Amino acid sequence: MFFKRINIWYLSSFLISLVVAIPILTVFSSFFDPTGNYSEILKKTFLFDYIFNSLILLIGVLILTFIIGVTCAYLVSFYNFPGVNFFKWSLILSFAVPAYIYAYSLTAFFENYGTAFSILKNLFGEANYNIYIPKFDGMLGAILSISFSLFGYVYVLTRTSFHYQSQNLIELGKNLGFSKKKSFFKIILPSARPAIVAGLSLVAMETLSDFGSVSFFGISTLTTGIYNAWISFDDLTLANRLSFYLLIFILGLFILEKLSRKKAQYHTPTKSGIKKKNSIDLNGRKAFLAFFFCAIVFFISFLFPVLQMLYWTISFPKHLADLDFVKLLSNTMLLVLLSSFVLISLSFISNYGNRVTKSKFLNILTIFSVSGYAIPGIILAVAFITFISWFDNSVISFFGFQTVKSVFIGSVLGLILVYFIRFYSLASNGIKSGYLKINYSIDESAYLLGYSKFKTFTNIHIPYLKNSMLLVGVLIAIEIIKELPITLIMRPFNFETFATTAYIFASQDLLEAAAAPSLFLIVIASFFILITSRYILKD
Repeated sequence: MFFKRINIWYLSSFLISLVVAIPILTVFSSFFDPTGNYSEILKKTFLFDYIFNSLILLIGVLILTFIIGVTCAYLVSFYNFPGVNFFKWSLILSFAVPAYIYAYSLTAFFENYGTAFSILKNLFGEANYNIYIPKFDGMLGAILSISFSLFGYVYVLTRTSFHYQSQNLIELGKNLGFSKKKSFFKIILPSARPAIVAGLSLVAMETLSDFGSVSFFGISTLTTGIYNAWISFDDLTLANRLSFYLLIFILGLFILEKLSRKKAQYHTPTKSGIKKKNSIDLNGRKAFLAFFFCAIVFFISFLFPVLQMLYWTISFPKHLADLDFVKLLSNTMLLVLLSSFVLISLSFISNYGNRVTKSKFLNILTIFSVSGYAIPGIILAVAFITFISWFDNSVISFFGFQTVKSVFIGSVLGLILVYFIRFYSLASNGIKSGYLKINYSIDESAYLLGYSKFKTFTNIHIPYLKNSMLLVGVLIAIEIIKELPITLIMRPFNFETFATTAYIFASQDLLEAAAAPSLFLIVIASFFILITSRYILKD
């Protein structure tokens, strides 16, 4: 009976989930391993700074993304004003600008004798304008860079919630005599809490895992501490211990939110269904203010970094000529295509295995494995290297085989595997959402017609879920094009992408040279985002 249950679909799903779960387990198991001398030095010197800076960064980014994301979502969802249809989709283009590229733009524009200085000089002549130009560096620069790069998470999810809010709720506020302001804070905002919290949770995870912008601004956080522990001090155990602290930090956020929610419910209790809300037309000063706010956000979050990178690319054509565009594009697209194929294929197999076996154990393991998306990329890379090193030293050497470290560390295969672990949640949940729309009766009808499980999978499920595949593939492409820490750590020698090339130039203080690869990265990511927008903003 036991062996009958272990069919090929069950075994495949089990192995896929297990592979994804291994690095997560490695982080927890490595916490109790002995560390080097640097661990004691760190406890007495920088550890408090790592935690304090991470906390300040997180609070600043959450506040700013909440204000920007919710306000923009509210304006485009409840009101009609000039340009509202344009802003509905254009505001998500901020996803195309990684935080580290925004950091380069911010520094380049406001630094001494930077772009702002040049503009003032050309307009008003020679003068010492540097004393009047504000400086956005350090913690403030990091908060602004990450916030304008990530507010799209809050905007998209909150806008979706606002869009499907019932007119009944708005009429309830009017019947209670609430003003528009009071209705917003007492009814509209609380009813959108799950979506807002989901968006802020994604922002929190991305903020705590950010490496490019905080290292550029010289801020010591837990993420930079993990990187330095491994790269500078060659202490993988300490890197895993810091990773454990960061995971506990993230887990604490989820527990805190769940406790604060208590028994609150957010579904619409009415039996008569929802009544579609009507957008309010704005005129005059109010219409201008709504347009101005959205336009400023769009300009600062997207146009500003694009124009800064474009300005540098045109002003320093030598760096553009020296850039091996074909090689960088081929490397980037190779990673996108291979990762998308692996992620979509294995997510299909895993979801179908869960569907046909209906195993509770498999579902629990799958739920645990998809938590990889909540773990910063730098942690997954370090955990993967730790596991491969242990496996090579303990298992491979025991049987007398040749080392396999070079196969998985510093190779495209290893890079794809860590991408798979990092973005498995994105692919699996995307395919799963499509599977939920396929009734089990369709499978049963196929079996009655003589279809095998494999034939049902290939002839019915895959064609039915082709739109889900396309959406998941595009989302994976966007993530991998922007991904920095995993690529930086796991890539083969002399294997560069647009992201790593921009980072290497910027780390050498060659911001002008970083402009061209940054610009190409934004353009390619924007292309994929525009494709995706028809799905995530469909009315």
